[in-house]
Amino acid sequence: MSEHNVRQVRRRIGLVAAVAALTVTGGLTVTGNAQAAAGCRVTYTVPSQWPGGFTADVTVANLGSPVNGWELTWTFPSGQRVTQAWNATVTAAGARQTAKNMSYNATISTDASVSFGFNGAWTGANTAPTSFALNGVTCGGSGGGPTSTPPPSPSPSVSRSPSPSPSTSPSPSDDAMATVAAMQPGWGLGNTFDAIPDETSWGNPPVTQALLHQVRSQGYRSIRMPVTWSNHHGPAPDYTIDAAWLSRIRQVVDWALAEDLYVLINLHHDSWQWLNAYPGDRTTVLNRYTALWTQIATTFRDHSSRLLFESINEPQFTGTASDAQSDQVLDELNTAFVRLVRPTGGNNTDRVLVLPTLHTSSEQARLDALSATISRLQDDHIAATVHFYGWWPFSVNIAGGTRYDANVEQDLVDGFNRVRDTFVARGIPVVVGEWALLSYDYTRPGIIERGELLKFFEAVGYHARSRGLTTVLWDAGSFLNRNDLQWRDPGLFALMKASWTTRSATASSDRIYVPRTGAVTAETLTLDLHGTSFQGLWQNGSRLTEGADYTVSGTTLTLTAAAMARLAGNRAPGVNATVEARFSAGVPWQISVVSYDPPTQSAATGTTGAFAVPTRFNGDELATMEAKYTDGSPAGPANWTPYKEFWTHFQPDYAANTIILKPEFFAEVDDGPVTLTFHFWSGTQVTYRIVRSGDTVTGSPA
Repeated sequence: MSEHNVRQVRRRIGLVAAVAALTVTGGLTVTGNAQAAAGCRVTYTVPSQWPGGFTADVTVANLGSPVNGWELTWTFPSGQRVTQAWNATVTAAGARQTAKNMSYNATISTDASVSFGFNGAWTGANTAPTSFALNGVTCGGSGGGPTSTPPPSPSPSVSRSPSPSPSTSPSPSDDAMATVAAMQPGWGLGNTFDAIPDETSWGNPPVTQALLHQVRSQGYRSIRMPVTWSNHHGPAPDYTIDAAWLSRIRQVVDWALAEDLYVLINLHHDSWQWLNAYPGDRTTVLNRYTALWTQIATTFRDHSSRLLFESINEPQFTGTASDAQSDQVLDELNTAFVRLVRPTGGNNTDRVLVLPTLHTSSEQARLDALSATISRLQDDHIAATVHFYGWWPFSVNIAGGTRYDANVEQDLVDGFNRVRDTFVARGIPVVVGEWALLSYDYTRPGIIERGELLKFFEAVGYHARSRGLTTVLWDAGSFLNRNDLQWRDPGLFALMKASWTTRSATASSDRIYVPRTGAVTAETLTLDLHGTSFQGLWQNGSRLTEGADYTVSGTTLTLTAAAMARLAGNRAPGVNATVEARFSAGVPWQISVVSYDPPTQSAATGTTGAFAVPTRFNGDELATMEAKYTDGSPAGPANWTPYKEFWTHFQPDYAANTIILKPEFFAEVDDGPVTLTFHFWSGTQVTYRIVRSGDTVTGSPA
């Protein structure tokens, strides 16, 4: 990202690391035209396992005559299923699985082997398969091996989470697609080495081995490590990188590799600090760019191929006449990057290099421009990268974008489809190098309503996985608290983790608002099942009674009036009870029962630099605010919409019983009256009239 929002953490769900090993040996005969060996050995290992998911490695050793074209079949004994594979194409017919060779690994010579891996999903047990067949012929033998079933609850201890062994991780192949697939899912070390000027300047503590261990133990397989080099090198012509800075970067890279993480490093905020001047000063910028990448590449040339380089973060340029011209400029820098890294030798000769689109945008024209660059390079070890922060009105809560609606969904689907069709379908892997929502920040709660946020995160996981995209969560501290190594929102992390292997059901809302006076009535929600089936409602571990407490008709869930009255209790303002809807897969959906009175407001006087609307929220919460002049036209900033940007232009302060109108709002408000309409999550709307006269502002209920 080009801006920093310092973020931190709360609680974690532990990864259960387990290993299931199986070796099967025996004789094979050639059947039909398929070429099979006279003997084979299959080694099946599970290096990582967590509630609902696991990673498996499979190695097929040829003990006989050469094989040219292979299919390996097996049956899962506990109903597991493969969700993502690398180095093989895996299909399923019920519990029976078939892994077929890729074009580059079809041949298995005598005494040679081929390996592939996959992520899988399980429920109940994750028993290892006990028999495999190569090209239709069973690898006979006594075989058998230990199985692993996780404990019924996540491990509560951070310190005891076992380190996955590097030796059991899927080995990155020479194929870029396999390497990038093995990086899924990824976690981004935001606002740290990209911070200006130093590692802790943007509020995060120094990186520790414990942090990287925790990231890996939670199921992440890669880490994107943005680095801003601008303040850490000497002058022209050598631009020598500060030895202490380079040593620190190398130390953390080595720690991450030791945790069996793939690592991606780049030039980060350099993109707007000096690289953007390239169109007007090609010689100076290119000399600096070349000097830095030559030093970085030389330093890391003998590092594992699990280390990847990314040329530039979010490239942008000044002085160009159009995006098309900027595409041409970026083509020059991406091409120079590849051509200067490769000759540095060592593992850099075939290290996966990651190239961004202009602005890391997924617009088709930007994708086409990068596609043309990659085609011209004729390099088999290239990956593309884009960033994804969702449909902008929803991502920042402006223009009425308060819900995960059809606009948000379509923007997500269209963007990921374009990326898949342009790159993945052609065998070019894609790293979604940053994703989240722009305004999700634990220090600014309420911008994105939590239930709508959950829907977005669930959908991103599914749509990326189903299109073969590797995602890297941008985490500048709002997800994982780097001080106590716990997740700030355990429920959000649980949903994200589930999305790596399956879908979770959601509902039209995670809140039911009940007026504090009058009769309590039945309430309905619409379920979005996402292929799951509804299992029931629970409260505090006890199952509610279907019929008496709730009914389900298709995707309509109705809580009865009797149940609502009981859940609302004495109807004190705020959340009175929480129930959870459980489904056949994924995480439960939490539903809060909230009692409220309509919010009320009172008169106020202030200035354009300090004005707040006195507000009694009465258990309700603010969703958005409209501002209009007397003629009905939008007032204030973003004058193309009456709905202003949450927190940037206005901000609720629930503790102080006020809604603050920011100086940024008044900076673009004309003198005279303005009608404000405050929209609350209960559906209540309250109007308020302000009058600006110079720096003075008065307000009163409309």
